[in-house]
Amino acid sequence: MKQRWLSIVAVFALLFTVIVPTSSFAATNDVKAINEKLGVPIVVYGANLSEQEKSTVKDALQVNEEPEVDEITVSGEDLVKYIKDSNASSRMYSSAKITRQETGKGLIISIVTPDNITEVTSEVYANAMLTAGIEDAVVEIAAPKPVTGHSALVGIYKAYEVKTGETLDIERTDVANDELSVATQIAQNANISDEKIAELLTGIKQQIAELDPATKEEVAKIVEDQLAALNIQLSEQDRQLLVDLMDRISKLDIDFTKLSEQLTDLTTAFEEKFGDVLQDEGFWTGVKNFFNNLIDTISSWFK
Repeated sequence: MKQRWLSIVAVFALLFTVIVPTSSFAATNDVKAINEKLGVPIVVYGANLSEQEKSTVKDALQVNEEPEVDEITVSGEDLVKYIKDSNASSRMYSSAKITRQETGKGLIISIVTPDNITEVTSEVYANAMLTAGIEDAVVEIAAPKPVTGHSALVGIYKAYEVKTGETLDIERTDVANDELSVATQIAQNANISDEKIAELLTGIKQQIAELDPATKEEVAKIVEDQLAALNIQLSEQDRQLLVDLMDRISKLDIDFTKLSEQLTDLTTAFEEKFGDVLQDEGFWTGVKNFFNNLIDTISSWFK
């Protein structure tokens, strides 16, 4: 038995030698190169940040570790541009850094100040961004003090247009904002997890893609089926909000199959906790294999 416990200690010592030095080495010895094809990261700051708050956000987003960045500001006027019936005098604090990726890489969402983004999760951000038409990017989100996180989407929209030269469809960005609000409200009212609400939204979209509903009644049936499949109970008001949202989404020109493929568990569930480390696909594969082997090994010790 003593030998087994010594083995356990050795295994966990190995765990820390695998994870910690890899991250530290990457941070201290890797020199980032400027991407001459896709461009440098773009950092968007909320217009109402004080100088001290802006400095805090810069540190959180590791702006000074980039060789070069483009920097812009997002204000209430931008809010009105992308979201219908919004308030131009809204105060903007949530900020983001957007780094374009090669086609097919998907979205990687990282909330680097999770204690200060109180409502919107990486899963919900990913769903909303894909609805708006934003794909293939690393998006890091930060705020210097507790905020809901809703305004960060507007900054991402503006940054993405500046970075790509493309113009986002106002109807899609407006629906994406509604999706953000409805998802947050349902998660709170029904007391379900963020992962569950993301699973619900993605499942409904997949069914819309497959069944191509022609009427709102058909959309409602899809919503009902997905709620039943996931055993989610909603109030009549929240149920209607979800049906209205998905009816709007069903009328947009979206490749839902591509959307669901991009919204992976690795991208959304782990990125908030492990950040840039998970962007190294080889590292993640090694860690996953390590844990699989670890579980098998420890299980055999106690048989």
